[in-house]
Amino acid sequence: MKNILKPGTALKTVLWTLAGIALLLVLLFGADALDRRGDSSGASGNTDKTVATAGPADTGDLSNEGYTLEKVVVLSRHNIRSPLVSKESILGVITPHEWFAWSSPASQLSVKGGVLETAMGQYFRKWLEDEGLFPENYQPDDESVRIYANSKQRTIATARFFSSGLLPAMNEDVEYHADFDTMDPVFNPKFTFASDSYREAVEAQVKEEFGDDLAELGDNYELLEDVLDMEESDGFKDGSVTEFKTDDTEIIVEDGAEPALTGSLKNGCSASDALVLQYYEEDDPVEAGFGNDLSEEQWKDICEIKDLYTEYLFNAPLVAVNVANPLLKEMLSEMDNNEREFSFLCGHDSNLMSVMSALDTEEYELPGAIERDTPIGSKLVLTKWKSKDGEEFWDIDLVYQTADQLRDVTVLSEEDHPGVVDLDLRGLDQNSDGLYTDAAIKGRFAEAIGRYDSIKAEYK
Repeated sequence: MKNILKPGTALKTVLWTLAGIALLLVLLFGADALDRRGDSSGASGNTDKTVATAGPADTGDLSNEGYTLEKVVVLSRHNIRSPLVSKESILGVITPHEWFAWSSPASQLSVKGGVLETAMGQYFRKWLEDEGLFPENYQPDDESVRIYANSKQRTIATARFFSSGLLPAMNEDVEYHADFDTMDPVFNPKFTFASDSYREAVEAQVKEEFGDDLAELGDNYELLEDVLDMEESDGFKDGSVTEFKTDDTEIIVEDGAEPALTGSLKNGCSASDALVLQYYEEDDPVEAGFGNDLSEEQWKDICEIKDLYTEYLFNAPLVAVNVANPLLKEMLSEMDNNEREFSFLCGHDSNLMSVMSALDTEEYELPGAIERDTPIGSKLVLTKWKSKDGEEFWDIDLVYQTADQLRDVTVLSEEDHPGVVDLDLRGLDQNSDGLYTDAAIKGRFAEAIGRYDSIKAEYK
């Protein structure tokens, strides 16, 4: 069933109402962010910093001088949401402290997330206008723009807010293909093949790739337990919550299901995820840390627990080419669509991680972020360029809002830009400007898609 979120439906009415609120809050929070950064009562104690910082150092931009922009394909993670599990779950018994009062139910996009995504849409709009791909106040009346989201609330809402910033003069439809708040097979990172021999190979590869990282997570777990005051929690006292261990995590591989984990890393991820989201939402970072004045490195250490959880599930090559196969096909179809100028596909961190792993991207660093792989709201951006002699090339970047930009609700601009990190595909040649030929990058997609069939043949 194909659903289109059209004007007049109940959901769109709600989202457009929130979008209006978001646009106002961008302005209000933007001004508040400037005041807060210069407030002598802030945790940093910096009393002379009265303007928002510029975009992160050591990151580039999306433009390529000397080339003409022809097409953009974006795979986005949703923006800030409330924790996936409610306060009545493990979060309610793992700490004696009260969690942040979220503006949305469990797993749904928060009001702040809508504000941030509107700002990101506005940034892309200005960039596209500057590059000449979009005219000012663009109102496409054909198939040149596609906004397609997974059918979960947080992804549909993210797509709506992004499109309100991208196309403020038009009610652009948000396309989704499954019942509301369920998983679309294109975005659902589940195994569609899993024989016994494949399961054994995945388990071995995951342990080889990430076993050492898991074994070194002891200090991270200890920090998380201290921040939570876990020993004072009801769960610890009644035995339903125990100390985190580095040797009790196993991956579960089942045909028709998403990768899953048992053991400490699963519960550690739930708490780590909730704390990081609380850090993004809470005005006072000390309150976000339950009274602990944590350094940026300590927040990264806490974040590393949930990062490793996602890597453990979706980053191993044997897993990635399986669970990302439908989405790789969808992205390649958008790249080949001659009618399309701009495609926005909105999913989850599992989608970005598995797609990048399947494409075999080189390792990268994200200046200004506390999440090391796919920060909340981040975007895998593929751009098609034409040279002066008419040859077509592609660039691939990861675009993300830094931790400060997320916390301060920064109004993005050329001066205060999001992080932009150029991604390299392992073993694929680039031209002197760091771009890939059309044939090369589409060949990499085809290769990643084809490896799925190879796996089925090898592990039948």
